[in-house]
Parts: sequence; C-alpha cells; structure tokens
Amino acid sequence: MRWTLQSKPEKEQVQKLQNELQVDEIIATLLVQRGITTYDQAKTFFRPTLEDLHNPYLMKDMDKAVSRIEKAIENGENILVFGDYDVDGTTAVSLVSSYLKSYYPNIATYIPDRYDEGYGISYKGIDYADDNGISLIIALDCGIKSIDHVAYANAKNIDFIICDHHRPGNELPNAVAVLDPKRDDCTYPYDELCGCGVGFKLIQALAENRNQSIFDLIPYLDLVATAIAADIVPITGENRVLAKFGLEVINSNPRPGIKALIQNVKKKVLTITDVVFIIAPRINAAGRIKHGNEAVALLTEFDLEQAEIFASEIEQHNADRKDLDKQITIEALSQIETNNEKEKFTTVVYQENWHKGVIGIVASRLTETYYRPTIVFTKSGDKLAASARSVKDFDIYNALEACSEHLEQFGGHMYAAGMTLKEENYQKFKDAFEKEVQKTIHPDLLIPEISVDLEINFSDINPKLIRLLSQFEPFGPQNMTPVFMTKNVKDTGYAKPLGKDNEHLKLFVKQSRSIGKEGFGAIGFGLGTKLDAVKNQKPFDIVYCIDENEFNGNVTIQLRLKDLKN
Repeated sequence: MRWTLQSKPEKEQVQKLQNELQVDEIIATLLVQRGITTYDQAKTFFRPTLEDLHNPYLMKDMDKAVSRIEKAIENGENILVFGDYDVDGTTAVSLVSSYLKSYYPNIATYIPDRYDEGYGISYKGIDYADDNGISLIIALDCGIKSIDHVAYANAKNIDFIICDHHRPGNELPNAVAVLDPKRDDCTYPYDELCGCGVGFKLIQALAENRNQSIFDLIPYLDLVATAIAADIVPITGENRVLAKFGLEVINSNPRPGIKALIQNVKKKVLTITDVVFIIAPRINAAGRIKHGNEAVALLTEFDLEQAEIFASEIEQHNADRKDLDKQITIEALSQIETNNEKEKFTTVVYQENWHKGVIGIVASRLTETYYRPTIVFTKSGDKLAASARSVKDFDIYNALEACSEHLEQFGGHMYAAGMTLKEENYQKFKDAFEKEVQKTIHPDLLIPEISVDLEINFSDINPKLIRLLSQFEPFGPQNMTPVFMTKNVKDTGYAKPLGKDNEHLKLFVKQSRSIGKEGFGAIGFGLGTKLDAVKNQKPFDIVYCIDENEFNGNVTIQLRLKDLKN
C-alpha cells in the first residue's frame, strides 16, 4: 500500500483557528484539512443543529412537487410511491409513504423486482398504477433518465414527480417536477444528498405547508441516516446533520423495524460504520434474495412483534446472500486466474448463472483483491446485467460513458454503476472498457492508498485529544476517521498473531526515540503476515486510527493499525 501524507495547511490559517477555538495544533490542522477555517464553520461542524438544514423550496421544482401532491390529496387521487430495491430506495419509499399515510390514506408503494423488471422505473410499475386507478407516481432514488417511461405514463394520464440524486442525462423526463440537486439548472446549496435525502427534503417542504416544524420529522431520520450510510455519500453539510440526528434516533428510539434488526447487537452506541455493516446489508438482502417489498414492509411496520417476524425472515435472506456471494467470488477469482487476466487495467467477468442480487458485492470483493475498476456480469432475461465498482479517485461513470455505444443502458456514480448490454456486445464492451481505463487512469490509482492526515508522536496522544476527535463523528466520505502516522516505533516483545488463520496482529508499541514513556496496545486487522517485521525490537513506522477499547469496564487507548513498514 502507498501512504500519502496530506500536505499541511498554511501555518497562519491553522494558528488563527487554534487561537479562536482554544484547541491544540493537531485538532486545528485536521479541521483546516476538512475545509473548516473559521469559528462559525467549526461551531456548525461540532454542534450541528436541525436549523442548519436548508429551505427545501430552494430545490428546483419543489414548489411544483408540493402543489401537485396537495392537489392529489384535495381531489382524493390515488398516489403511488415508487423506489429502487436497494437500501436508499427502500428507505426513501418507507419515508415518503409513511409520512403521507400519516394524514392521507390513498397511498400505495411499489418496488420493482430486481430480476423481472431491473433497476429504476419500469413499464410494469406504470401498468400497475394504471390498473389500480393511480394518477400520480412519486419516484425516489431513480427516474432521472426515464424519459420514455415518463412519456408512457403521461399517455395514460399518470403524472410523475421524480426525486433522484443521480447525474441527469442531456434531457430531463417530462415530469410534473424533477427534484435532483445535480440538475445543472438547480441552485440548491448542497448537491450530495442521497435518494432518501431528496425524499426527506420533499416531506420537509410538505411539512412546512402543513405548519409542522423540522422537529416533527425527527422520527423519520433513522431512515435517512441508514440511507446516507449505505449509499456512501459524503458526510458533509446537510448529510452530516441528517446522519448525526438520525444516529441519535437509531440509538434512542428507532422505528420497530430497525429496532428488530439491531436488538441482538451488543454495542451500546451504534456508529455510521455499524449501520453500514449491520443494518444496511440486511435491508439490502431483501431485494437481493427475495423482493424489496419485504424491506419496505419491515421499515413501515409499527407493531414490534410483527417487525421481529419480518426481521427474522430478512436475517435468513442475509445468510443466504452471504453463502451466494462467497461462492460466486470464488468462481470469479478462478475465472480471472484461469484466463490470466490479473495484469489488466480492469477486472471484467461474466457467468450466466451468477445470482443478479449479489454481483455488486462480488464486484466490491474483486476490487479489494485486485484493486482495479471492476465489472461483474450475469444473464438477465435476454440481456446481460452488471454491477461496476471503482478504485479511489477514478470515475467509472465517465469510463462507461466513453463505452456507451456498446451498452443498452447505464447509470450510477463515480464509484458504483449498473448497466445492461446485449450478449453479442459483451466482448466488444470488455475490450473498449479496458482500453478506456488504460488510457485514462493514473498508474498510482492501481495501488491501494492510505491517506494519512498527520504525522504525530505518541506523546501527542492523550484523553483530551481523543475526546475532541470523537466530536468529529459521524465519520464517512470527506470526513473520514483521522489517520495518523508515527515513525520509529518498536514492539515491546508481546506481538502475536490472532484469528483462526493468524490473519490479524496484536502488539504493544512504544516510540523508539524517548519522547515520554507512552506506549499503546495496537491491533492490526489483516496484518498477521507482518509479524516478522515487528520481531526482535526492529523499528518500524505505523499508520493508524486511535480507538478506545472497553474491556471488563476498563477503557484504554488502542491503536487500530492500517499498515506498518520497516
């Protein structure tokens, strides 16, 4: 792995902030690195409030969306809340439908079948609306490119409101309202919301119209925080506010569906990371293995006993998902080895019977293994469907756009995308994608990077520093857990491997040059192979995050090693 030490900000800027906040240089430096340079910005960062959220009516077409929903309610129309089958989509549908149902009964929900209908707005979904006398569809986390689908609905006298956060194409669908902060003509102050976040802005606007305050919407924030965590959007601006207060709801008074998912978790306080690894995979498992409707049923259930039944079913889907992704990953790795494709700039694999619901996870696993832009294809009807994952700082969406002549459709973000193509175009696409990545990627991006915030000494680590670092939470993209580097450390002789395959490393480290007498326990997950590098008092450098470890009621400082080298 390559270690990249962030450049230090200007000393004057750091000192100014240090004086204004009365904090030490390390904290001031970390803040400036995150773009926080004034007292007011620091106050918003450390003490976010719900009043920091922007006026929802600043989003283009919000007034049109609210007006059309109010008209539908006034006329007694049937409304369909439609969303994607992943966490962002199912939480968004649960959010908007449960809010509307709190004062209007004629609300139905629709999640497309991953296998039968595929991603996004479907003709089948529109036909369902038509058959059930529905005249307004609110689409969440999808729809920004659904020009033909919206035209099809319009011909049936069905209106659309689109709430999306994906990049628009050159043309927008002919919907009543298109809410997407990434629209070129939208001047909304924050454009990194997830799909559920855009849905939240819609209910915020509806709430204002009904003389409700932002505080009336707090019970919905557990859904928004879950979507923010799962969709890996930046934890900055509004996302930071929504994630912080959403986590408070998850930890204090979550809806029965989320409570049922986490009631066996032993941790006292769940973080964004826990949401990513505990809650999100289970919600996702419904759409991957069975149907996204099961996730919506869980998240909108108000009876805890019934929610527990739904949660146990989803738990089984998650166990099945784990078995499938493990097996497919083994097969994909074997395919790459057999075809001797490890030296390529990309990893593209295909097998027709791979389970469509887990190819995104497999793409992530392959990216971790070979660290290349990765696409995993499977058969879906008469076409091939795929999930793509990228490496840090490489925009896979742009690469797909450059190869789009071979694709039927595609959509997504910088780091993750989905697509379909005709089987006869698979090899042409694979060759074009390899050529495009080879032409545009910087070779450094093919080596995993650890971005290091600061070099510090062990003498800098104390309870006050840890207390202030904890206030940087919630962590996530663009506000990651601070990573430190310390040079010339030695193990005190207690280093040992951990885990059933000795894959982890536990040690106790002191800094070689005698700066104080500080020493810390350290754990290196996945670093078991580095045991020899720390034996016999050999000095080495480490990069790490600072954790607190609680054992038998005692709290001690522990370093979570990300890498070490002599």
